[in-house]
Amino acid sequence: MACPFLRDPIDIGAQVVRKTIRTKRLFKDRQNPLSFSEEYINERYHFSSHCIVFLADLLTPSLSNDTLRSCALTVMQTLCIGLHFFACGEYMHAVGDAENLSVSTVCRAIRRVCIALTRILPDFVKFPGHCSQQEVKDGFYRIAGLPNVIGVVDSTHISIKAPSGPEVSDYTNQRSFHSINVQMVCDSQCLITNIEAKWPGSVNDFHILQKSVLYHQFQQGCFDGQLVADNEYPCLPFLMTPYLNPKPGAESCFNEALYETRACIKTTFTTLRSRFGCLKGLRVSPQRACDIIVACMVLHNVAIIRKEAPPCFSWMPRKNPEPVHCDYQDGTAIRDSIAAQLFLSCSQVL
Repeated sequence: MACPFLRDPIDIGAQVVRKTIRTKRLFKDRQNPLSFSEEYINERYHFSSHCIVFLADLLTPSLSNDTLRSCALTVMQTLCIGLHFFACGEYMHAVGDAENLSVSTVCRAIRRVCIALTRILPDFVKFPGHCSQQEVKDGFYRIAGLPNVIGVVDSTHISIKAPSGPEVSDYTNQRSFHSINVQMVCDSQCLITNIEAKWPGSVNDFHILQKSVLYHQFQQGCFDGQLVADNEYPCLPFLMTPYLNPKPGAESCFNEALYETRACIKTTFTTLRSRFGCLKGLRVSPQRACDIIVACMVLHNVAIIRKEAPPCFSWMPRKNPEPVHCDYQDGTAIRDSIAAQLFLSCSQVL
């Protein structure tokens, strides 16, 4: 019988062999979310590692902690948690499981990233754009020959969960789901130049435009140019919309040019929903939803400016909405003049 106080030489030999053939375990740095392959980073955050580093440097003043006590998250960790949520739109506990963090920590990190991005909104969203007004006009003119255009305006509905309280009916849109009606203006490069993200889904598009600062600036003559929109808006001196029943010739030529020019805003909407999966449905309060939407708009412009690879998406077919407003006489006069000039140039080319 073996003595329990003496070591078994066989066990000692096995331990020696085990230590010899054991491979050294490699642990990834938990504080560096970019220690993965570029393909994995793009799939998880929908941004390249170089762009994430740029964002981290940009947001460091807002995301840095005053102390490292209690294992505080680094700027890179906090940013990547927010980007993961924006890209996937998952429940916060799913994001927490992926990042090995609690739900409360994830919630606070996403909120901090949203606030930090909204603070730099004026730096990345400017009207009529980051370049000169004439360069914006030239960009639109190269699309379909439509002159004097400095922006395309339209609205899209971002689905949210039903809010509590008596205001629940205000957020129910015409399609019978709760949403935020977001108005955007973009240039020919799909760069967002103006945004209104605060109106319930029941508010119509033209009302949002009328209450915006941009509308009053156009009325005061602050810009030398025009916006392009669909038939959900009336035709104004600074807002061109398509003819309702175009006649062959100048009116049809104008409508085709306008539809091609308006494709920029539809591409922008589709790109936003493809890059930011959270915009397909936000499970937060309306106020928090508006902050998340604005944060995604800033990130979209950063991606366009830094020439990030666009996400894959399927093109949506063109759908002409039913008109809901009457055209203004002074607006239709300007539209007729542009249509006549456009048709004349098309005839000369043919």
